[in-house]
Amino acid sequence: MRNVIITGAAGGIGQALVKKFVEQDDFVFATDLCLDQVKNLEEIYPGRVQAIQLDVTNEISVKQAIQHVARKGQVDVIVNNAGLQYRAKIEDFPTEQWDLLIDVMLKGTFLMTKHAMPYMKDQQYGRIINISSIHGDKATPEKVAYVAAKHGVIGITRVTALEGAKYNITANAILPGPVKTPLLDRQIKELEEKGLDEGQALAEIIYPKQAMKRLITPEEVADGVYFLTSNAATGITGENLSVSGGI
Repeated sequence: MRNVIITGAAGGIGQALVKKFVEQDDFVFATDLCLDQVKNLEEIYPGRVQAIQLDVTNEISVKQAIQHVARKGQVDVIVNNAGLQYRAKIEDFPTEQWDLLIDVMLKGTFLMTKHAMPYMKDQQYGRIINISSIHGDKATPEKVAYVAAKHGVIGITRVTALEGAKYNITANAILPGPVKTPLLDRQIKELEEKGLDEGQALAEIIYPKQAMKRLITPEEVADGVYFLTSNAATGITGENLSVSGGI
């Protein structure tokens, strides 16, 4: 049984990740800024999940969370999943929203990695999975901060892979396409409020066009994440796995 830390565990992908690792006999530390939203996971998976309040933008909060896990045993797997979205043209993009998105998705990934690495090096084992996005490779209008952060996550992943290789630490990024989550639902609603129907809204979000013509499920993302932490992927590091339906 490994200890797995998942950030942003209250969201759609986060909950699917918790379920996947629990089903594979791992113990999950489900972390989120909103503790109440992850507490219910302890009830769903009694004895297999512990909820932790965590602000990934705050170094003290990150350090304390990882120390807590280390006191329980090894820090085996980190899944940097916390994220959020905001859309606006560059000239209209609020600087405070830029700061928030960069802090959560880029700084948060850095801080979690920074404070997990010493434990992983000491134990000569670690698996770090960073949830980037298809936007880590491609761009969409009105998502300047999200695209910038997700590109940066891939950069962090590659450096982590190089520095961790000799310690049996692998680091890889998952690049989900459009996933059926509350976050995507809000984006569709916002576009519908601008006069687009659902089909037009999806076409606006799914850019460039996707081969499968459907939304990806959170469970499909979780399957990709788990694979990269499993014994079937011991020789894979510094890579980007697209779970996007052919974008």
